Amino acid sequence: MTTQDSFFDKVYEVVKLIPRGRVTSFGAIAKFLGSARSARMVGWAMNNSHFLSEEIPAHRVVNRNGLLSGKAHFGAPSEMQRRLEAEGIQIEDSCVQQFGKLFWDPNKELAL
Repeated sequence: MTTQDSFFDKVYEVVKLIPRGRVTSFGAIAKFLGSARSARMVGWAMNNSHFLSEEIPAHRVVNRNGLLSGKAHFGAPSEMQRRLEAEGIQIEDSCVQQFGKLFWDPNKELAL
């Protein structure tokens, strides 16, 4: 297992904890994992998650402004939005509405 694989596995474990109807950001996950400057690597992990046999709710991970920046990696450009809307999240112009209210911060939610 490479260091990248290990980091990706840690990302997937955090993403699986995001509650239905909530979203978080690439940067929040990176910060929680002690790699605050690795938001892009979290994005790569999300892109890679589509090839795993286990379902990873990658649709719940957006950019720091609530933008569906990973939507191109869901097969159809509207799939990420469709999944979020199915969870009751309103999307307008590819952006999560009420982002601050729906934001799930692993640093707060998973604090020991």
